[in-house]
Amino acid sequence: MTAKVQDYESTVYVDPSKDDPQGPGKRYTRLFGALFLAGFLVYGIGFGLVSSVIGAPDFLSTLAGNSTVLLVGAFLMLLNTVVDIGKGVLFFPIAERRGKRTALVYLAAITVQVVLLDLGVLFLLMLVPLSEFVAGATASSAGLASLLTQANTLAFQLGQGTLAFGALFMTWFLFQNRMVPRTLALWGVAGYAIHLVGAIAEIFGIHVGLLMSLPGGLFEVAFGIWLIAKGFASVSEFGRRLIDRSLPAAAIAAAR
Repeated sequence: MTAKVQDYESTVYVDPSKDDPQGPGKRYTRLFGALFLAGFLVYGIGFGLVSSVIGAPDFLSTLAGNSTVLLVGAFLMLLNTVVDIGKGVLFFPIAERRGKRTALVYLAAITVQVVLLDLGVLFLLMLVPLSEFVAGATASSAGLASLLTQANTLAFQLGQGTLAFGALFMTWFLFQNRMVPRTLALWGVAGYAIHLVGAIAEIFGIHVGLLMSLPGGLFEVAFGIWLIAKGFASVSEFGRRLIDRSLPAAAIAAAR
C-alpha cells in the first residue's frame, strides 16, 4: 500500500525547476508585480497631466502655451503600452502550463486594451495642430476639439472594459490555483467585475466609472506589492497541498 501511495505522490508532485517557469528564484514574479505598480503610476501621471490641460474651460485657446504638458502626458500614456504588454507577456509563461486559455485571453485583452488606449491618445494629440486654427474658426474648432476629447473618453472606457474582462480570467485563475492568498484573488475578481460594470455604464452616459474603478485600482497596487514582497506560491507548495488533500483517498484506494 505504501508503495502505491508513493507512486501516486510522484505523479501529483511536480518538480518546480521543470514545470514552474518562474524557477526557484521566482524569475518573473517581482517584475510582473513591478509592472502593475509602474502602469498605475505611468498612466496615472500621464492622464493627470493631460486632464490638467483639456479640463480647463476653453482649453483650446490656451493649448499653444500648454502643449508641452499635453505632449509629456500623452507620451507617458503611450509608454504604458510597453508596461501593459509586458504584463500580458510575462503572465503567459506563468499560467501557460496550468491555464493556457486563461493566458491567451489575458494577453489578447491586454493587447486590445492598449490599442484602444493608444488610439485615444492619438485623438488627444490631434488637438495640438487643431489649436493653430482657433483664431480663424473658433466655433468649428471648438466643436472638433470636443469631439476628439469625447472619442478619447470612449476609447478609454472600451479599453478599460476589455482589460477588466481579461483580468477577471486572470484573477480567477490565481484563485483556483492558490497562487496568491485567496482573499487577495477574490478582491481582484470582485474589483475587476465592478470595474467592468463601471466602464459599460460610462459608455452609456452613466458617470460612475471613476468610483467603480477604485476597487480594481487598489487591488492592482496591493497585488503588485504582494508579488514583489512574497511572489506567487510555487508549484512545489501547490503540489504539496494537492498531495495532502489527495493522500487519504489514495491510501484507501490502495488498501482495497
